Amino acid sequence: MLVKRDDVNGLGVGGNKLRKLEFLLGRALADGVDTVITSGALQTNHGRQTAAACAALGLRCELVLVREVPRSGEHYEGSGNLLLDRLYGARVHVLDTAEQAEQRRAELLADSGRTRLIPVGGSDGVGALGYVAAAAELVEQCAERGGWPTRLVVPLGSAGTAAGLVVGIAMLGWEVEIDLVSVSRASAQAWTQLRLLVDQTCEVLGVPVPPLDRVRVLDRAVGPGYGVPTDQVWQALAAFGRTEGITLDPVYTGKAAAELLMAVAEGSIDAGQTVLFLHTGGLPGLFGYAPEALTALQS
Repeated sequence: MLVKRDDVNGLGVGGNKLRKLEFLLGRALADGVDTVITSGALQTNHGRQTAAACAALGLRCELVLVREVPRSGEHYEGSGNLLLDRLYGARVHVLDTAEQAEQRRAELLADSGRTRLIPVGGSDGVGALGYVAAAAELVEQCAERGGWPTRLVVPLGSAGTAAGLVVGIAMLGWEVEIDLVSVSRASAQAWTQLRLLVDQTCEVLGVPVPPLDRVRVLDRAVGPGYGVPTDQVWQALAAFGRTEGITLDPVYTGKAAAELLMAVAEGSIDAGQTVLFLHTGGLPGLFGYAPEALTALQS
């Protein structure tokens, strides 16, 4: 197994959203934007990385966060990504419902003519370009090491990372099976979001929409819902931590790794395959789950 370490890419404790923000904030700067608004759950990795990137670029950052995950307490509401959001200078707005968040975003957009709204997860046709570029980087790295993975395992949340990889891999003619592990939706809903973003990305690039016959969307690791880890997730975190010293998070990479380990255990991934696991980051979010994690990892 190979691991692509997008969790250690520097700015703002790292993570996959930085690749998207390179294009999203590049466009914002070119358009003369001075304030960026984005949204997510309280422990959003995307919000934290947006705050860090805005700090580095001299942009104001407004984070509109929603209590959409059934978690509370001082760890979830005061540490991890939320602590870093404030450290990086973002103005944080915490709302109880999606409707309240939509109203707050509208109010913030009305405040300035030079404000840009970035979608949840940075996932649109422009943001996905970050992972079209990442596909080229992966091809180059595989060529350098002289071996090619037969399967790619990737967390699937807002779908921008997955869409960019699917388009980039198709453009480069890389024949690899792609397992997209949904962390928040049933597979049918996740497919709908993926196809939408693949179409948007291809439109931005001016290329044909590729076939998706090598792509699978898997949802058995979702569990009770977004941001709710299962026993298999904690087992996956322990496996990666205790064998490789690699830290996963309980929201994204933990669920993708749980699916990977289940596939190995049942034989749908066998010893003859080379698997590339995309580590999309999320380390700070782990601390928001500290009490639950300590209990799970001691058992």
